Amino acid sequence: MKRILIISGVIAAVVALILFNQMTSKKDTSNIYAEVKMGLFEITVSNSGELIAEKSIDIKGPEISQRNQGGRGQGPQVRGGDMHAMELKIQDIVPEGTIVNEGDYIAQLDRTSYSNSLKDALENLTKLQTTVEMKILDTAVTLTNLRDEIKNQKIVVEEASIVLAQSKYEPPATIRKAEIELDKAKRTLEQKIKGYALTSARTVADINHEKLHLSQGTRLVNDLQEFLAKFTVTAPASGMVIYKKERNGNKRKAGSMVNPFDRVIATLPDLSAMISKIYVNEIEISKVKSGQKVIISIDAFPEKTFNGEVISIANVGEQLPNSDAKMFEVQIKVKESDPTLRPSMTTANKIIIKTYNDAVFIPTECVQAGVDSIPFVYEKNRTKQIVVLGENNEKNVIIEKGLEPGTLVYITPPSDAEEFRLKGKELISGINQPR
Repeated sequence: MKRILIISGVIAAVVALILFNQMTSKKDTSNIYAEVKMGLFEITVSNSGELIAEKSIDIKGPEISQRNQGGRGQGPQVRGGDMHAMELKIQDIVPEGTIVNEGDYIAQLDRTSYSNSLKDALENLTKLQTTVEMKILDTAVTLTNLRDEIKNQKIVVEEASIVLAQSKYEPPATIRKAEIELDKAKRTLEQKIKGYALTSARTVADINHEKLHLSQGTRLVNDLQEFLAKFTVTAPASGMVIYKKERNGNKRKAGSMVNPFDRVIATLPDLSAMISKIYVNEIEISKVKSGQKVIISIDAFPEKTFNGEVISIANVGEQLPNSDAKMFEVQIKVKESDPTLRPSMTTANKIIIKTYNDAVFIPTECVQAGVDSIPFVYEKNRTKQIVVLGENNEKNVIIEKGLEPGTLVYITPPSDAEEFRLKGKELISGINQPR
C-alpha cells in the first residue's frame, strides 16, 4: 500500500512538471512572437489635458471706473479719478466647488491699503472744510471793511461838494482849491469802488477754488467708502465656484493677489457644455485639424468615454514648464453632457488623425533594418522577410507588402538570426521608390 502511494505521488509530480513546462513554454512563446493582424488601424495624437467650461461667468473684485456700477458678472465699479489702482489681497474665499446662489458670499478682500487711503482722505477733507470756512470768514471781514471805506469816502465827497458850494463868493484860488479837493475825493471814491469789485471777484474765485478742492476731497471720500463696501464679493449668479487659474498654473485662493487689470477671483462655469484643453508639441501640431474626432476619457471615471471634436488650435506656441519644445493649445469640445464632469478634471484625449479599415499591421518593435535601411522582420518559420512599410501610430506600423494576417513574427531578433533565409528581394525596388 505504501509503495502504491509513493508511485502515485511520483506520477502526480511528473504530470505537474509537464503541465508547468507547457504553460511556461506558451508564455515564453507569447512573449517572443507577435501576430500579424488585420483590421481597424488609427493614426492618433494622444495627450492629457483638463476640463474647462465652454462658458462661464466671472466673479470679479471691485473696479475703479468712471461708471457707478458694472453689468452682470463684471464686478462692482465706482467713480475714482483721484483713486490709485493697487493689487488686492484675497483675505478669505469659500472652498472651491461650493454651490452658491446669486448674492451669496464668495470672498473678502483685504481692506488695509484703501482703509489707510480713506483715513488720509478724511483728514484732508477736514482740512479743506476748515480752509473754506476760514476763506469765507476772511472774505466777509475784508469786504465789510472795504464797504465801510466806500461809505466814508462818499461822506468825504459830500463834504468836499459842500465846501465848493460855499466858496463861490471866495477868491478864485480858494474856489479852485475846493474844486481840486472835490475831484480828488471823487477819484478816490471811484478807486475804492473798483477796488471793492476786484477784491470781491478775486475772493469769490478763491472761495470757488477752495470749494472745488473740497468737492474733490468729498468725492474721493465717498468713492473710497463705496469702493471699500464692495470688498465683500458676492455671486453674480447661481452656480459652482471654481477658482481662477493664473498663467503659471496656480489657482487664486486665500492669500493670492488680484491684479487691477485682471480682477477675476473665481468663475461660475456652465457645466452643461465642457471643453477638454490640451497642449500638443510643435512636432505633431501640423497633424491636428479643426473638426477631427476625439475619444476622451476621464481619469476619475476610467470606465466612461466621451466623443469630442477639435474646435480650436492656437496659432502661437507656448513654452510650458518642464517642456523643451513649444506647445500649442488645442481645445476639444465634449459632445456629450454628463453631470459628473467638473472643471479641472484630468482627461486623456486621443485625436483621430487618419483611419484605415482593413490594414495589415504589426508592433513597431518587430521591424528591423540593416545598414542599407531596408526594413525586414524575422518570421517564426525561420525566414527573414523584407517588408514595405506604411504609416505608423504610437504602437504599430502598417505593412503594405510582405506579410499576411496571422503570420507570427519575432518581436526581438532571434539569437541565430544569421541562419534565417532571406525572402522578398523583389520588394526592394518598391521600398526605394517614393510613395
